[in-house]
Amino acid sequence: MKEIDSLKDFKKWIKRGIPHKAAIQELNLKTFDAEILKNSFKSCLFLGCKVSDIAAGRISNTGGIVIPNRQEFLFKIHRAFLYTPKELFQGFDFNSKNGYLQTVDYKIYKEYIQTGMETPDSIAVSLSRRLHDHSITDALYELIEGRKVVAIMGGHSMERRNPFYKKIALISRSLTKKGYLIVSGGGPGAMEAAHLGAFFAYRTKNELNNAIDILKIRPTGAKPNKEYADYDWLKRAWIVKEKYPIPKGYKKKSTSIGIPTYLYGHEPPTLFATHIAKYFANSVREDGLLTIAKNGVIFAPGSTGTIQEIFQDATQNHYAPYNDKKGNKKQVSPMILFGKKRWKKEKPVWDLIKSVANGQVYDELLHLTDEVKKTIQIIEQYDEKKYQFPKD
Repeated sequence: MKEIDSLKDFKKWIKRGIPHKAAIQELNLKTFDAEILKNSFKSCLFLGCKVSDIAAGRISNTGGIVIPNRQEFLFKIHRAFLYTPKELFQGFDFNSKNGYLQTVDYKIYKEYIQTGMETPDSIAVSLSRRLHDHSITDALYELIEGRKVVAIMGGHSMERRNPFYKKIALISRSLTKKGYLIVSGGGPGAMEAAHLGAFFAYRTKNELNNAIDILKIRPTGAKPNKEYADYDWLKRAWIVKEKYPIPKGYKKKSTSIGIPTYLYGHEPPTLFATHIAKYFANSVREDGLLTIAKNGVIFAPGSTGTIQEIFQDATQNHYAPYNDKKGNKKQVSPMILFGKKRWKKEKPVWDLIKSVANGQVYDELLHLTDEVKKTIQIIEQYDEKKYQFPKD
């Protein structure tokens, strides 16, 4: 089905007389009554569009479907594009200790709580959230098409002064310069480091070091491992982003996508991602994030959430050669446990995951390392064609 998300493309489409099947997304069509009234719209979708009542009636009566955005919700039911940091952080007060609480992002989170988090208080709420998440997935897949996607997972509690924070940023910076698209869970800690690196892909290492020096200075008495709760956590990021913007002409090359969830809405999303695919349903977000990372997943030090992701990714790799009903190629990709002490001693996942993978295709793609250069090398040397499998 053709997707139309610009007025220019809509004008071309509607002028063809009897339009062919299409999904029209998030356009203001209030001035197109005359064109709409003289056409039929069998199997066409108008998603999140503004249309007059008479135009909506014509679309519906001729076989089309109109799903408008609902004014009672702060979020849009259907989005044609992913969020931007500017959009989610609209309302941020740079000089207020509670500046984040004034943002669109936090207000949607509050609404999410008030209308029932995982148990919505009405069908209208649950359906609207599902439609929202569907549109996020659609916009996400459009953005990653043709790209080599690498995910960087890791703990939200990792402080900016942690040596691994800088290591992750350096890995991300290098991979972004080499043409890879970095994605993460889109939150603080290790996830923020991934997007910081991509954001600084076309700036010098000295500038990245200077940025981290600004970011890592915490208020007196701040609680360990909860840096994202510091009143100035977002302010420090804002200062860095304004002091070191992406150089002119390099925005597309510095693209990275944060994929957070309102389930963990108490954690602000990272300011350094260029695009944000924020979901209500964490299960959809979690599985989808690992699925798109076809060129590898790097697991930085983390806790329960990261451990879950390690085994979730292992499950996808484990069954990839055998579980494709449509004939599309499934892919086994590298899993890099980044942090020997963390994954070998503190949280001894390594030995178990190696045992589970024994005799499987992905066993040879499991790696344990502390080294930035080796991690980059593993991703670069991965031959995706060798690990693609059609259905049996």
